[in-house]
Amino acid sequence: MDLKRPVNKQKKKSYIFIYIALVIIMFIPPHAEKPYLQQQTPDVIKNLLMVVINPYVAYAPIFHIMTILLIILIILYKDKMSRIFTGYMGINYLVIGFASSIGTTEKYGFVVFTSALVLCLIISTIWIIETFKPKTITAFKSISPRLYFLLPLALLAFWSPVNSKIMPNFNPILLLNSPEYGLTFCLTTPVFLFLLILFYPKVNILNYKITAFIGLEFGILNMQWFFTPKMAWMGVLHLPLIILSLYALLLPVFSREKSAQTVDDRIILSLQNS
Repeated sequence: MDLKRPVNKQKKKSYIFIYIALVIIMFIPPHAEKPYLQQQTPDVIKNLLMVVINPYVAYAPIFHIMTILLIILIILYKDKMSRIFTGYMGINYLVIGFASSIGTTEKYGFVVFTSALVLCLIISTIWIIETFKPKTITAFKSISPRLYFLLPLALLAFWSPVNSKIMPNFNPILLLNSPEYGLTFCLTTPVFLFLLILFYPKVNILNYKITAFIGLEFGILNMQWFFTPKMAWMGVLHLPLIILSLYALLLPVFSREKSAQTVDDRIILSLQNS
């Protein structure tokens, strides 16, 4: 009797319900001090995102330096850094939730990007809980060389080479002080997802999938930047989010298929030898 099949079906149903809930949350409209029409919702969000992190730009180097230091410590101490890594993720998403979702705009007054705030708090909560009951193991072992093709995407997000006019700015100093990294969801998440992909399969799979799915939601949402010619570079900067999120979600599927194929090959080889 195959007991794994009912369990797997139950897990799939659970993930479907979770994904549906996360999509519903994404459609929670932003709160604005000044009234706006429903069709103005994208404009409300755009106006907020253009100014929301301005009060916090002085703190940007902290997140760059902390990330670099964290990666160095993971290389040196491996799984001993597991709790620190997940705890740092949880705290960073807590900061992102409040820093990049609440602000005052000239056009709409005080604005709360409600859906973004709630989704960031969800990610923050699950990773902070993970710190107390760790399932994620921070160790760079048996990494497939093909995964390093994802490194430029993570580096682009970490660098966030953009100026105040939303044009490319590849000044190397931005590797240490770009305000978009560490303070915004869309340019911080690709780096965390890249690390989780390197740690896979030794990750908390539920937290991993929730983070990647929310990343995919925001990635798709931000493809709208391509429809505004002057903001097209912002669309390019969101490509790491959508690509890494999609890769992270598909990785468990491909891994199961590869594992099943390996088992089948072993069975065939055993029959041939007998």
